[in-house]
Formats: sequence, structure tokens, C-alpha cells
Amino acid sequence: MKKIAIARPGYPFVFIAAALGVVSLVVYPILAVLFFSMSLFFAYFFRDPMRRVPEISGSIVSPADGRILKVEQIYEPHFLGAEAWKISIFLSVFDVHLNRSPYAGSVIYRRYIPGKFRAAFRDDVSTNNERNLIGLQTKHGKMLVVQIAGLIARRILCWIETGDTVERGAQIGMIRFGSCTELYMPLSVNIKVKEGERVRGGESILGEIKTR
Repeated sequence: MKKIAIARPGYPFVFIAAALGVVSLVVYPILAVLFFSMSLFFAYFFRDPMRRVPEISGSIVSPADGRILKVEQIYEPHFLGAEAWKISIFLSVFDVHLNRSPYAGSVIYRRYIPGKFRAAFRDDVSTNNERNLIGLQTKHGKMLVVQIAGLIARRILCWIETGDTVERGAQIGMIRFGSCTELYMPLSVNIKVKEGERVRGGESILGEIKTR
């Protein structure tokens, strides 16, 4: 059988729920079913499946699992300071919530913006919800990944800092539980997906950069 990995932030949730289940077997057995079910859910939610990052030159991979809500051209004021492609990905509680780097580059920008916790599929989450911005300098220009908290998600985790270098598909953080991830790219990128498609973080190609 293939080994099922669990992301490290999930360990406390899995083990605490399981421990409460064991205690409940003695104190109040009916609750044990609830706690063991919660432990299984947390193990599922924090799963860390193996991903095969495409080796196609110039390919930009999805920073998250989920469903594409929007593909549009918009002005990005925080990091790119220019018109850019914006791809919004909605993550339900059943999606893998690890975030990945869309392209190889250096982290030159980090900014946390406090905000509200509205449903992540709303149009206004980009400006109103709590979010974390990660700016990459790649050899083909700047790219921005935005981790956005949702109605249930109350914690954004980011594992990289300014000055770090990342490879395409590398894990950079996660959001708990249910959220939205946005990717901003130069207009020179050739978009390969459309609204409504489901994508897999680190594997699905969202766009391609023309390289010689």
C-alpha cells in the first residue's frame, strides 16, 4: 500500500482527537465514536499526497488544489504594480490544503494583511479577508501567491521568508480549513486553464512562459 503522509501541522489535531477518543471509551463510550471520527477527518484534511511536478520548461503550476473560480486580467497593486493575470482557486474542506510555489525563484516580498473571515468563494475576499502575500522574483518576472482565509479557515501558515529560494512545486504553507488561493502572473504568460476546472497543487499547469 502507498504510504499516506500527513502534513506536520496536522499531528496535534489527529493525536489529540484520538487521545480523547481513548479516554472516552472509559468515561463515555458514545463520545469515542465522535472523537475517533474527528481524528480520521483531521488525518484526511491534513493529508500530504505525493505530487509529480511537471518538467516542461516554462510551465507554471497550481499553488493549490481546488476549483478555479476566476481567470481574469486585473491590476495588482501590492507587488507587481501592473496589470496581471489573476487566477483564483477555491479550496473546500475536502481539498488538500498545502500551498506550493508556482515557479522557481526567490522570495523577495512577504506581507500579512489582517481582515475578515467571509466565505472564500465570494468576490470580495481578495480585499476584505485575512490574507498572506508571497512575492517571487523569477527569471521571467514577478509572481504573487496570496493565501486567503475563509469562513472556516482561521489560520494561515507560511513556511518561507524573504531571502529564501524555492523550486517549482515546493511546499510553502497551508491554510486551515477551507480557503482561497490566488496567483498573479505577468500578462506574457499563456493561460492553460479556464474557470470551473479542478486543479492539483504542484501538478496542474496553469500557464506557460514562452522560453527560447
